[in-house]
Amino acid sequence: MLNILNNIFKNNNPKQNNEDITNLELLCGLMIEAANTDGQIDNSELDKIKMSLINIFGENEKDVDLVLDGALKNKNNSKSLHYYTSFINKNFTDNKKILLIETLWEIILSDGNIHDYESNLLRRLSGLLYISDVNSGNARKRALDRCLK
Repeated sequence: MLNILNNIFKNNNPKQNNEDITNLELLCGLMIEAANTDGQIDNSELDKIKMSLINIFGENEKDVDLVLDGALKNKNNSKSLHYYTSFINKNFTDNKKILLIETLWEIILSDGNIHDYESNLLRRLSGLLYISDVNSGNARKRALDRCLK
């Protein structure tokens, strides 16, 4: 399963290191934004973010540590959702966007609580990413199933 997800997220075109870091910064920033929506970021959420970036998005562990540290320091200077979604809509396939929503649900669920602000954020993101309510709901169910196991 992880190999399938890994292949989906790997781009066939070679990229320069700066572009990779930009993509990593964007994904990390969005994940930190989701985790921080309830006003606190738990270690379980940080662990889930790190593991998701490494295992699902195929990012380098050292780069993830570096970017995650920077994103945590700048969490109060977050970007608008449009900043994230405009890039994602231009560069991600529909399947990749759904997997991103699923990953964000896993991060939110990793602390054992769903705050109203968190679910609202995911509903807004789904709309901005042109993901149907059905696909968003199914992504949430898959994330919830994995968190309960």
